[in-house]
Amino acid sequence: MAWSTREIAEIAGTTLRAVRHYHEVGLLEEPERRANGYKQYGVTHLIRVLRIKRLTDLGFSLSQIAAMGDLDDQPEEALRALDTELAATIERLRQARIELGLILRQAATTDLPSEFAPAAAEAQLSDVDRSFIVVMTRILGPQGLRAYSELLRSRPTYPLASEFAALPADADEQTRQDLAERTAPYVRALHAEHPGLRNAHADAPGGAHFAAQTIGKAIEDLYNPAQLDVLRRLQPLLHAAPDPPHPARAEGVDGHGVDSLHVAMCVYASPGTRV
Repeated sequence: MAWSTREIAEIAGTTLRAVRHYHEVGLLEEPERRANGYKQYGVTHLIRVLRIKRLTDLGFSLSQIAAMGDLDDQPEEALRALDTELAATIERLRQARIELGLILRQAATTDLPSEFAPAAAEAQLSDVDRSFIVVMTRILGPQGLRAYSELLRSRPTYPLASEFAALPADADEQTRQDLAERTAPYVRALHAEHPGLRNAHADAPGGAHFAAQTIGKAIEDLYNPAQLDVLRRLQPLLHAAPDPPHPARAEGVDGHGVDSLHVAMCVYASPGTRV
């Protein structure tokens, strides 16, 4: 029995192009040709093509198949290595399904990692807040992400949020200093409850300095000059501020849920952040 290239491809469930490529990379020997110059494949070729296809379906690359040599021998080491890769792939897909489930159930944004998505959905973050946190998730390491995720989930109340948000860019010196002094106890309370915030940059993949610079640039784009000045004034004030009450227990004020301002204030209290 002899088949043409197209016929052997159809029988093996692959493509004409694939069979030709197997020849090009040396995986499939060239068959004899008929008098008219057309190739004629036999059973040996068909079995070889079927085995190659089987291995590629399992996840082996053609270069890996070539390294195996004789396909009649079961390459146990290669198969075990592939099994490990497949197990890792299955785990990634399982995690992807978990994250997709969170997105579907909680209308969570697709640009935040799973540990932030539920808290972000509950906090009803604005687009600006979400964008800022997205930047954080791309540059911080596991330790920093965990600290800010815990902050987001705790949903503290910032009594001066509306005042800070309404601060005009040309606010006078006294107004800026006064707001910074009243904000410092609140930030110190946040750090008391979430001590991991103080070293949030420590395990950043790009280094603590790079993380601080990048976050500083994001903050610079987010707030006006007067607001930035208030944040700058926080650093020296925090060292002198007395221990305040828990921020989430502030009473008698119109509070505001956790947002990018909370993150910004905590970042400014972390070493190295500048704008």
